[in-house]
Amino acid sequence: MRYGTLLLMLANVGANLGHGATSNAIFGIPLNQTGSPGTLSVPMQIVLLLTALTLLPAVLVSMTPFLRITVVLHFLRQALGTHTTPSNQVLIGLALFLTLLIMRPVLAQVYTDSWLPLDRGEITWQEAAQRAEAPLRNFLLRYVREKDLRMMVEISRSSPPARPEDVSLSILIPAYILSELRTAFQIGAVLFLPFLIIDLVVASVTLSIGMVQLPPVMISAPFKVLLFVLVDGWNLVVGSLVKSFSP
Repeated sequence: MRYGTLLLMLANVGANLGHGATSNAIFGIPLNQTGSPGTLSVPMQIVLLLTALTLLPAVLVSMTPFLRITVVLHFLRQALGTHTTPSNQVLIGLALFLTLLIMRPVLAQVYTDSWLPLDRGEITWQEAAQRAEAPLRNFLLRYVREKDLRMMVEISRSSPPARPEDVSLSILIPAYILSELRTAFQIGAVLFLPFLIIDLVVASVTLSIGMVQLPPVMISAPFKVLLFVLVDGWNLVVGSLVKSFSP
């Protein structure tokens, strides 16, 4: 339950996009149960909150290592030529648990600095969201490229921030996504190279002996799987992905 509440906190930060709520709110929805004039009724607040929760998967995918991991695993499956093995459910599950493992220090800091004081009633939702932004912003800044960040600042036509802490999440998040996509494609290209060599060798051999009854891809698939197993490929790929997010 602790990580579930932390994910909701991070989603709230992403929805606010660095501007912060102006009142006690989740996703900008006021949690006012007094029924005072000018506020939404509790059923309407619940409906809006559930609607906003539909954006939670997109927020989590965009602001966590889940993006890089899923793209790399997809490239790996394509390079092996297995197409549907492992299945999408297996790859998504692996990426999800690896994401929780990598984000554990960030979630623990958000839980300690933001959620616990809020749960004890020491701070408001606005203060909790501001406290939760700090560790999340530090995590995103650690892996964002300066070139992508500069481009987003130019697109938004905002003044360059004086410090990294002044970068708005509305600028930082898309820059982080672009940086992660570039890194994931780089790793995917490296993964493709050894399997591409096997495909070229098999295609050359089959054509030289006149074997045209079977596609070269079908013949090379067992060799690629065997090579991947012999070098303990899953351990290498997953270990490298996790280590790429080391501080």
